[in-house]
Amino acid sequence: MNANAAIPNRLNLGILLGQLFAIAACFFALSRAQSGWAVAGLAVVFGIVMNSVYSIIHEAEHAMLFSHPRWNDLAGSFMALFFPAPFHLIRQGHLGHHLRNRSDDEAFDFYFEEDHKVWKILVLYGILTGFYYVIVVLSNVVFLILPFREDKRYWYVDQASAAFMESLNPRYRLAIRLECAAVLVLHAGLVSLLAIPITHYLVIYAGFGFMWSAMQYVHHYGTERHVTRGARNLWIWKPLDLLWLNHNWHLTHHTHPSVPWVHLPRTGVEGGGKRGFLITAYLRMWRGPRPAPERVKNLHAGRVIS
Repeated sequence: MNANAAIPNRLNLGILLGQLFAIAACFFALSRAQSGWAVAGLAVVFGIVMNSVYSIIHEAEHAMLFSHPRWNDLAGSFMALFFPAPFHLIRQGHLGHHLRNRSDDEAFDFYFEEDHKVWKILVLYGILTGFYYVIVVLSNVVFLILPFREDKRYWYVDQASAAFMESLNPRYRLAIRLECAAVLVLHAGLVSLLAIPITHYLVIYAGFGFMWSAMQYVHHYGTERHVTRGARNLWIWKPLDLLWLNHNWHLTHHTHPSVPWVHLPRTGVEGGGKRGFLITAYLRMWRGPRPAPERVKNLHAGRVIS
């Protein structure tokens, strides 16, 4: 890490505590919501809050939430329970993304000769509409119940899923299963103790899931087929940029993955380049996947995340 890019431990702790308060307030309000409009409004608010929570989780995935590794991982694991997803699973997925980015193993905006075009279309539009979030949440049940087999072909769905599974480290299997169990217990407890109607609960998480999933490829669609340069910096309303911990400085993050969020704007400005508008970039993705003009090998294929 750059000596001038220190982790803002106290600031991150304050943000994390504020996020927990906001989550509690949303659940409390949801338990008392009387109209569909109130629930819909809470879904929007909750989506904004939880994307901020994901940004905190993202910092923990890169060991940049807290300087002390144990506290970093504990905080990341705890906040991921509200996502809800097992931290040690999504962490490996995200770090693997930094290795596979824009290679043939992770190019959702292209299809190759051997691909089923309809499947590739469904995958990209699933990302755009929130279905990808559903898959991540279902991993809590899948990884808790199904055996974590060494033979990754057991999990094969497509090239991207195979590359993801190949990168998983078996040493985290117990941690992942414990986190999956904790997710189910926590959310069942919240719904039960606060007497939240299950439909209300599903609506606010659907709001978050759509917003989160829609932004998962917006920074990469149509960019250079390069593992670090294959991203773009985007912008949206400045308060949201700050609330989401500068996550939209995504090209800067990929080229400087060890720089904490507070330093990304300065680093990005120093690197030059324009920032596109987030909403415009999202709408552009609805063009769908295109035939791949070239092959880009994953140079880290088979590498297990440590």
